[in-house]
Amino acid sequence: MRRRTFLKGTAGLLAAPYIIRNAFAGDTIKVASIHDASGVLDILGKPMSQMVKMAVDEINSEGGLLGKQLELVSYDTQSNNQLYGQYATEAATRDQVAAVFGAVTSASREIIRPILRRYKTLFFYSTQYEGGVCDRNIFCLGTTPGQKTVKVVPYAMKKFGKRVYTVAADYNFGHIVSKWHEKVAKDNGGSFEGVEFFPLEQTDFGATLKKIQSIKPDLVMADLVGSNHIGFFRQWAAAGMVGRIGLASTIFGTGNEQLFTNPSEHNGILTSACYFPEIDSAQNKAFVAKAAKATGSDRSPINELPAMSYYAPKLWAEAVKKANSFDRDAVIAALESNLAYAGPGGSVTVDGKCHHVSHDIYIAEARDHGFNILEQFENLPPSDTAAVCDLVTNPNDIKQYVLGE
Repeated sequence: MRRRTFLKGTAGLLAAPYIIRNAFAGDTIKVASIHDASGVLDILGKPMSQMVKMAVDEINSEGGLLGKQLELVSYDTQSNNQLYGQYATEAATRDQVAAVFGAVTSASREIIRPILRRYKTLFFYSTQYEGGVCDRNIFCLGTTPGQKTVKVVPYAMKKFGKRVYTVAADYNFGHIVSKWHEKVAKDNGGSFEGVEFFPLEQTDFGATLKKIQSIKPDLVMADLVGSNHIGFFRQWAAAGMVGRIGLASTIFGTGNEQLFTNPSEHNGILTSACYFPEIDSAQNKAFVAKAAKATGSDRSPINELPAMSYYAPKLWAEAVKKANSFDRDAVIAALESNLAYAGPGGSVTVDGKCHHVSHDIYIAEARDHGFNILEQFENLPPSDTAAVCDLVTNPNDIKQYVLGE
């Protein structure tokens, strides 16, 4: 009985080394894409998945890595967070991938983050998010409030006025980023007039628009997520609020709202990102043309999220080459050496202490299904997360730090 109990209890411990020993055998190396390629979040997840594939295809066409070709395993979570846990486990155990590129929302990230850490499978998260994640097994390529909110909110306040109201998605991203809106507004001499949160399925914003009309703020920060929330901008215009109250966002355009609304509905909305298709460089023009072919769209749906999803496999590949190994710890060490990748939106450099990256940040105005870039801030560090996360000193930290907590 004791022997059987011992073998049963150690089965999981024996499985992990087996995965590590056999994951990199053979002529190919598997990596995984886990995204919402269908469902209510496909407006975000599908282009992200497509850009991971484009990057992997390019790496293979250039000879692969360390003499091996990459095999991409793509999972569609169908905008169902319950599938994230299942697919993350399959990627780490059945498919034994060297890295996972994925998760769209912060909620889905927090489902797969502990799973991939448990199985020691390296995780790259490419969505702009609320910041604060501190975990040695994850590298975050998305922008944080310390890079975007601190720039776009003061810019919008200067243009529209200092009384700020927020509408945001009703999960951890929206709740945390709204705290940043309040902090930045007050830090810049403004007032915070309130916040309202909405589920991803919300389609009717009539009551909210009436509430905003009664409060009469100078500026509304709209950080809504998902295809249904395009209705907010349409209903805003239909209610005659264009030109009466300023409208800005830290994420407008990440759902390609400018492609699915009319100019009369989106012209003049301020937003901020680390990537826009309108960046005027030869490298970006070539990238936009290639991305249009990869997505099968003449009106390229490439924005910050799919752009950073393209960066992620490229940055991982640079780390593999520097480490001369696919081993997770060796690759992490290479990434932590201030590794950089120069992409179509500008160069990103890994902050080895917090596993986030510096970005060039752009403020832009929506105009006629595209964006006019108004201002650029070069090489902004992830100052918010870097202030609370030091994985060199505390490599076992797995917390997400939240403003005010």
